[in-house]
Amino acid sequence: MQRIIQFFVSIGNALFFLGNVFFCALKGRIRWGEVLKQIYEQGIQSVIIIAMTSFASGAVLALQGYVMLNRFGAKEYVADLVALSLVRELSPVFSSFIFSGKAGARMAAELGTMNVNDQIVATRALGVDPIEFLVVPRMVACFLVLPGLVVFSDLFGIFGGYIIGVADAGIQSSTYIHQTLRAINYVDFFSGFIKTLFFSVAIGWVCCYQGFHTKGGSLGVGKFTTKAVALSYIVVVISNTVLTKIILAFWG
Repeated sequence: MQRIIQFFVSIGNALFFLGNVFFCALKGRIRWGEVLKQIYEQGIQSVIIIAMTSFASGAVLALQGYVMLNRFGAKEYVADLVALSLVRELSPVFSSFIFSGKAGARMAAELGTMNVNDQIVATRALGVDPIEFLVVPRMVACFLVLPGLVVFSDLFGIFGGYIIGVADAGIQSSTYIHQTLRAINYVDFFSGFIKTLFFSVAIGWVCCYQGFHTKGGSLGVGKFTTKAVALSYIVVVISNTVLTKIILAFWG
């Protein structure tokens, strides 16, 4: 019973934390210089790993799709399979996982180190709101960076599928490009893009909250950072299921 009560108290504290972040952001109390710094640290430094992972994902999809579809004489539809799978599901989810493991862990570790070293308490002593000073720039950067990374992921994944489709499956280059452009419409793109916006808020929220409430010294920083990444994975998977159901109900 005590654990159940503690769980709901933690949920309430997390929601209150998110409300404070939104309040500061809506009031325009955003340190844009720090946001730009976070965009570089979270986004630019994540592009290479996102590109490599997406390229490999697209290539594997094309390889597996070619093996299956070639049995039915429909190997040209490999382009459709790769494009729709990446744009609607794989790129938003995989990119969010990678972003959480890299940028999210970094945010949690930074804030956790500040907390155990009493730097957050020091900001309060100086009359500065630590949420406005430390958390808001990181979450705003998350919201701006992750959708852009997902677009890069889409492009590199489709390119990986294109390389395999043309070089290995023997599909003509013009045919592959035509099939890809024909397969994707605005509903497919925006269904994945809308989910990414939710994922960006969720990852920033979970990782910043865990880092902000880290305790237990240096060992606690590692523990809470690991917890932040694990929880953000869970939140992304669950919210992806719910959002997919809602989007399919409205758009099909």
